[in-house]
Amino acid sequence: MDVELISVGTELLLGNIVNTNASYLSRKCAELGLSLFYQNTVGDNEGRLTKVLQDSLERSDIIILTGGLGPTEDDMTKEAVARVLNRPLVMDEETKKRIQDYFDFRHRGTKASKISKNNWKQALKIQGSIVIDNENGTAPGYIVEYHTKDGKKSTSQTKRIILLPGPPSEMIPMFEASIEPYLRKLQDTILVSKMVKICGIGESDAEMKVLDLIDGQSNPTIAPYAKNGEVHFRVTASAKNMEEGNRLLEPILEELERRFGENIYTTKEEESLEEVVVKLLAQKKLTLSTAESCTGGLFTGRIVNVAGVSDILKEGYITYSNEAKMNLLGVKKETLEQFGAVSEQTAREMAEGVSKAAHTDTAIAITGIAGPDGGTPDKPIGLVYISCFVKGNIVTKECHFKGNRQKIREQTVIHALDILRRNLIYA
Repeated sequence: MDVELISVGTELLLGNIVNTNASYLSRKCAELGLSLFYQNTVGDNEGRLTKVLQDSLERSDIIILTGGLGPTEDDMTKEAVARVLNRPLVMDEETKKRIQDYFDFRHRGTKASKISKNNWKQALKIQGSIVIDNENGTAPGYIVEYHTKDGKKSTSQTKRIILLPGPPSEMIPMFEASIEPYLRKLQDTILVSKMVKICGIGESDAEMKVLDLIDGQSNPTIAPYAKNGEVHFRVTASAKNMEEGNRLLEPILEELERRFGENIYTTKEEESLEEVVVKLLAQKKLTLSTAESCTGGLFTGRIVNVAGVSDILKEGYITYSNEAKMNLLGVKKETLEQFGAVSEQTAREMAEGVSKAAHTDTAIAITGIAGPDGGTPDKPIGLVYISCFVKGNIVTKECHFKGNRQKIREQTVIHALDILRRNLIYA
């Protein structure tokens, strides 16, 4: 079945807010096996929305609209749909009662005024629609089933228009509780996906390793996605149920494991590189400290993203100056004078020093030149040394990154996480 998304709101067109709803719904439609071919963003204009709706009904089986269901005059999604379908708006008494209860609860114990009249606009529904209660706001959602006739074939087809509130905090719970189960019942097949996430190998090299699989694919399919410092492969199977889908995926996942080995850090879409690293540290009951120069705490910030890391991360040092490297980490003055702050020798002493200062089992130290200034022919911009200390063993890697200051710093963090991950596997 073909699905189309329509996002309503002038604030989206002006860039005042990011359209996270479209991203979320695109992923959910793919999981449900729905074919998404069109996305539209329309401002708060009933005429333009009406035109987009008419075009969408011509080419898509399911239309999902977000936004424009509130109480104000510029909220006109419901009105536009009613106009296109030539159906009246009628009062839904159950929704009216829910709105009354909502405001009574909010205003309890206060001398707040009565509910403003425009709020009752949200209690109007398109005649014949299914009302979806909103547990996190006042504007309900709607499912409208619309039957069209093909005059030449004397057959009818059911189109479905789904209206959802704009705020993600209302839209997402409503979709997951009511809309997703409804859409699942319409599908004969589902799409089952696994995301294979890879570090330590470039996008072009990774794709060449699987080019034969991509060229010969039918079901399952493999789609590569390039990330900053990572490559992700989405493997997707079309199947009647989850069990069949997983069975189809298994041989492809095994082949990717054979080809990429330790470059694969997870096959869980929701799992990040830093989560994998923290999980390894927790499993092995190891503690971590960090010493950063050019990344200025960016690596430690990624680690802190992970819930429960307080049991693992003990201390983090930002030693930007040579004095800080010497005073806090014990880097020798002679090392800095002979080899410089950006050197394998300095990175190694930083890692040893921070693990000793913080009394940790593992440590990561980073020193480099992120630019845009400071580079020389011998030490160009993008030169970074990453030193990894794990239970007395030290591995230091020389890296050369391209891009602006922020990109170099981000690539450094990803490589540092990956170096730590690899050294933890056999710790």
